[in-house]
Amino acid sequence: MLFGVTLEVRRGEVVTLLGRNGMGKTTTVRSIMGLTPAERGSIRFDGTEIRGMPSYRIGRLGVGLVPEGRRIFGNLTARENLVATGAARTNGAQPWTLDKVYELFPRLAERAHNMGSQLSGGEQQMLAIGRALMTNPSLLIMDEATEGLAPMVRDEIWDCLTRLKALGYSILLIDKNLDNLLELADRHYILEKGKVVWTGSSATLAGDERLQAEYLGL
Repeated sequence: MLFGVTLEVRRGEVVTLLGRNGMGKTTTVRSIMGLTPAERGSIRFDGTEIRGMPSYRIGRLGVGLVPEGRRIFGNLTARENLVATGAARTNGAQPWTLDKVYELFPRLAERAHNMGSQLSGGEQQMLAIGRALMTNPSLLIMDEATEGLAPMVRDEIWDCLTRLKALGYSILLIDKNLDNLLELADRHYILEKGKVVWTGSSATLAGDERLQAEYLGL
C-alpha cells in the first residue's frame, strides 16, 4: 500500500527510491507502469496523465522498465530479446540500435545466439537493460539494478548507468548499494511503510548517519 507518495524525476536527473524491503519501492514502480493500478492521485509523464493507462501505452510514451527479477524471455535468444522491443522513438537523442547495445555490453554480442535461459544472472541483467534501451525511452526505471550480481558485473552496470546519465537520460533507480547511489544520483526519496519520509541530495544523505541507520539499516 502507498499513502500519498509524491515524487518527481526531472529531465536528465538520476533519482533513487530507498528504504528497507517491503516499504513500497516496487509498488511505486508498478503503479507508475500501470502494473498495479493506482486507485487515487495523479501520475504524469511529460505532461500526460498516465494513471489508468495500460502498461504498453505507458511504454510507448517513452518509459522503459528494467523490472526486478529481469523478466527476460528465456525461450528467445539474446538478440531476439533485444529486437522484440525495438522502437523508432528517438526522444531527441540518437536512437538505440543493436550495435549500440552491443557496444555498451559487448558480452551480449558474444552471446547473441544463446537462449535467454542460458545466460548468467549478470548477462540477463545486461539484456534486461539493453531491452529497455531498445524501446528508446526518455525515462528509464530500474528496480534492483545490481541485486545478486557478482562484483565485477555490478561495476559494469554502474559504468553503464554513469554513461546513460552523461547522455542526459532521466533515471529512476532502486538499489541497495548506497555508496554507488550517492555517487551517481542527484536526489533521493526514502520510503517507510508506503510513505515518503525524507527527500534530499546525495550530499545531505551522505552526511546524515542517523537517517541512514533509522530508515536504511546502515
